[in-house]
Amino acid sequence: MTNPWQLLLNQALSSSLIELIAVILAICYLLLAVKQRLGCWPAAFLSSLVYLYVFFDVQLYMESLLQIYYAGMAVYGWRQWQRDGHGQPLPIRTWPLRQHLINLGFIATATYIAGSILIQTDARLPYLDAFTTVSSILTTYMVTQKILENWFYWLIIDIVSIYLYIDRALYFTALLFCIYIIIIGFGWRQWWLLWRAQDKNELVTSPGTGSTAL
Repeated sequence: MTNPWQLLLNQALSSSLIELIAVILAICYLLLAVKQRLGCWPAAFLSSLVYLYVFFDVQLYMESLLQIYYAGMAVYGWRQWQRDGHGQPLPIRTWPLRQHLINLGFIATATYIAGSILIQTDARLPYLDAFTTVSSILTTYMVTQKILENWFYWLIIDIVSIYLYIDRALYFTALLFCIYIIIIGFGWRQWWLLWRAQDKNELVTSPGTGSTAL
């Protein structure tokens, strides 16, 4: 009887080298994003260009288009993280519940529309492909704005993506998203601690003076 773990390993090793390169760049991106390092954006840009080819090759067309968006947002994120409009590094922020409800409504509607279009093509798992694409567009924007809750969005997206990539035999990418789920926990904790520290600093600093309140 064939060992299922050995079979999975053999299939993973048969994956393309170009996919592995994209995975390494993507891991670099997320690790640097956790630390709020600007270097995360060049890594994201290069990873997106490589994945553009990888996803198109396996008929994940929405995922392919998503990589073009990712590349553009990498440039935007690079610029956005350097300043907040007052010459200071962009702080971590949160969105109210109302905004998240609007987000969920947008994701559901856009997923249905995009999935209905993709189902007319030879796209694989059209509605899942549409969901991960639509959700990732919104969540990537949240990262560029340093919205704390982006980590929860990525958790759901990555879980769905793992199934999608295993179905398309993109085993290195599926493994990448398993690693992502682990890193997400560290990312959330790191950003939450920094957000709390920012919040405390704002409470003890007098507006407009920069002096510490007594």
